[in-house]
Amino acid sequence: MTDDKPMKPSEGRPDSFPENAQTPDVSRETEALQRESAPQEDNTLPEVLPILPLRGVVVYPQTAVPLTIGQPRSIRLVDDVVAGNPRLIGLVASKDPSIEVPQPDDLYTVGTIAVVHRLFRAPDGTIRLLVQGTTRFRLGEFVQQEPYLKAQIHPAPETVEPSLELEALTRNALELFERIAELIPSIPRELVASVLSLEDPLQVVYTIANFQRMDLSDAQEILELDNAADKLRKLLGLLTREVEVLEIGQKIQDEARSEIEKVQREYFLREQLKAIQKELGEGDEQTAEIEEFRKRIEEAHMPPEAEKQARRELERMSRLPTAAAEYGVIRTYLDWLVSLPWDKTTDDNLDIAHARAVLDEDHYGLEDVKERILEYLAVRKLRFERREELAEEPVDVIRRVREGVILCFVGPPGVGKTSLGRSIARAMGRKFIRISLGGMRDEAEIRGHRRTYIGAMPGRILQAIRRVESRNPVFMLDEIDKLVFDFHGDPASALLEVLDPEQNNEFRDHYLEVAFDLSQVMFITTANQLDTIPPPLRDRMEIIHISGYTEQEKVAIARNYLIPRQIRENGLRPEEISFTEEALRTIIRSYTRESGVRNLEREIGSVCRKVVTRIAEGKHTRVEVTPEVVREYLGRPRYFGQEEIAERTSIPGVAIGLAWTPVGGDILFIEATRMPGGKNFQLTGSLGNVMQESARAALSYVRAHAERLGIPPDFYEKYDIHLHVPAGAQPKDGPSAGVTMATALVSLLTERPVRPEVGMTGEITLRGQVLPVGGIKEKVLAAHRSGLKTIILPRRNESDLEDLPDEIRQEMTFVFADTVDDVLHAALSEPPSPAQNES
Repeated sequence: MTDDKPMKPSEGRPDSFPENAQTPDVSRETEALQRESAPQEDNTLPEVLPILPLRGVVVYPQTAVPLTIGQPRSIRLVDDVVAGNPRLIGLVASKDPSIEVPQPDDLYTVGTIAVVHRLFRAPDGTIRLLVQGTTRFRLGEFVQQEPYLKAQIHPAPETVEPSLELEALTRNALELFERIAELIPSIPRELVASVLSLEDPLQVVYTIANFQRMDLSDAQEILELDNAADKLRKLLGLLTREVEVLEIGQKIQDEARSEIEKVQREYFLREQLKAIQKELGEGDEQTAEIEEFRKRIEEAHMPPEAEKQARRELERMSRLPTAAAEYGVIRTYLDWLVSLPWDKTTDDNLDIAHARAVLDEDHYGLEDVKERILEYLAVRKLRFERREELAEEPVDVIRRVREGVILCFVGPPGVGKTSLGRSIARAMGRKFIRISLGGMRDEAEIRGHRRTYIGAMPGRILQAIRRVESRNPVFMLDEIDKLVFDFHGDPASALLEVLDPEQNNEFRDHYLEVAFDLSQVMFITTANQLDTIPPPLRDRMEIIHISGYTEQEKVAIARNYLIPRQIRENGLRPEEISFTEEALRTIIRSYTRESGVRNLEREIGSVCRKVVTRIAEGKHTRVEVTPEVVREYLGRPRYFGQEEIAERTSIPGVAIGLAWTPVGGDILFIEATRMPGGKNFQLTGSLGNVMQESARAALSYVRAHAERLGIPPDFYEKYDIHLHVPAGAQPKDGPSAGVTMATALVSLLTERPVRPEVGMTGEITLRGQVLPVGGIKEKVLAAHRSGLKTIILPRRNESDLEDLPDEIRQEMTFVFADTVDDVLHAALSEPPSPAQNES
């Protein structure tokens, strides 16, 4: 129970008596009480009054308020007050309404003296009474706390200074109250008329505040302000905010009502339209569309889960009007469901000889890839021929048989990774799909968007499957190493399910929300490097490395594939142009330097266009392309082979290293020089941390073995060393240049040039050991393209030569080194003779 509270409190506002109290209307009672005079109450105020704490309500002077009394001490107080004369009581609000039995420190210091006018004892033991506030007072010292509170009081009269401002404030308060009454129909009209007839500013403030919704602190502040104008200003701020809140609420209600009326109007018009169509004998388009979808669902031969979902959505759609927004969403969803190739496949061409012929026709070399495809076809053929034996296996064993294959072609650009996928599809008789993953950053591109979003659709996987109308195509995911991982999402994680043979038989797109079988799809991914592919995704794919082409392979590819294609594309006839082998080698050596053949085809196309121009002008009828013609048509050579290498390595301190890059192998020159100084070692050329550490290790080895290498032991005391790797704009890193840096330093300090035809790779240790490195095939091919004849490799990389073509192994000399001494012996030229030194 509480000390004193409104009978139905609502944010500090008192409510009216209950219906069974047989009490007059509060507003009418208040108006009558305010007209009564009580001079004895105003002129002869007692010095001590019983104090009744109020919870959640403030009683103002000149207002009548119903209260409910429940606490025993409050009931005792009311009984004593009613028994005396005059029946005066001090009403003071509690600062914290949650305190059930407030103490003197819990009360505000300003309250209202009130007269108890009506009293009613309820059956539940509570007392309901009607009190009228008369005047303000300030609390003095409490003289009694038991059985109830009593305190000394001091009158606190308000000041009213008549002025135009006070009149304006009063009118504004009345106008705002009238506006609030218009927005709240439950306020009695009689109460509004009674308030509007008031003229006394204090009576206006207290009467409006008594009926206005406000916080307890605001209500108490109005009571405590001494000046009538200040009270009105505070009240106006509260009324203005209340009007704004009510007007916004009214606007929201009007909009909702308008929307409901619009929907009802559309419904009635639609029903009328149906009746009109029925009278005219026109068919119901919606019914026809529903029947069409029902027929397509039967013809789609969906799995049970998908068919159940489709029929459920169709039933929902049949109960909706065509103009409903949900109708279009369901219609699009059903259209996707019935359009997917749930049971449509293409028959594999299992003729191994035919597949080999197609692959050889489209691509030169690439034996590893071709053998893997032929193995897959052979397994399919054998399983097909022995399908009767397989049918006798248990059902769970048959379900565990994986039919798809997931390959990843890794290699530099231009070696035919993407075109190889198209050839595989042609060899197998399957349809071919290709999507590029480069720059993809949103998981929804793979899995689709959920139907809750506007414009949602399936991911690109199912979009492509629907486009080719087959559930066993050759599906190429190009540039898988260029997926983007950031705050937008991680598409690589979405691909984990797609590229997992154990899971993709129940691939669930976010849009469809039903399983689709991808197990018969042959997935082929392409990449230039493996480092950027997440390990879990890389683990799900069978990696097949495709290295660059040798010069002889490029000549064969140009002769058999590139030249015929450029002749067709440029409108030439085969008899109008021919290329000599020396012309092709000139283009390969002097105008391209790449692992693939993309730039080679561009240069051949450029030559063909020059020939087309000559024939169109009538200058020639047939052109034989020779090295001289190539230089005339393509201009000066862009790359220089052995001549450039011999020129750059003729100076001591320059060595040739071999590097691996995502676009294939390459050679790099490492230059060292010295200048007077001491103990300063400078590294330039955009070198990474690992490569800088390799350079310091090489210098430490040279200093430690300087005397044995024929180098003055105090060279580091007299000279500064500068090690530079040209092409400084390109970042470089890795340990494989260690032996090259050591060789360049020894060459500089012994003044022995490095042999111009020698290239090398290998990691160096402080003890002078040469450790194995990766990318041997790409590095050797790059060396061969650049005209190097001798390659120094770590001995533990000797087995990597098996991956090289026979022609490369026959044309080049390989030296296998265990220590740096082996490298220096093979790389450095003989020291100059005394006579040469004198000269």
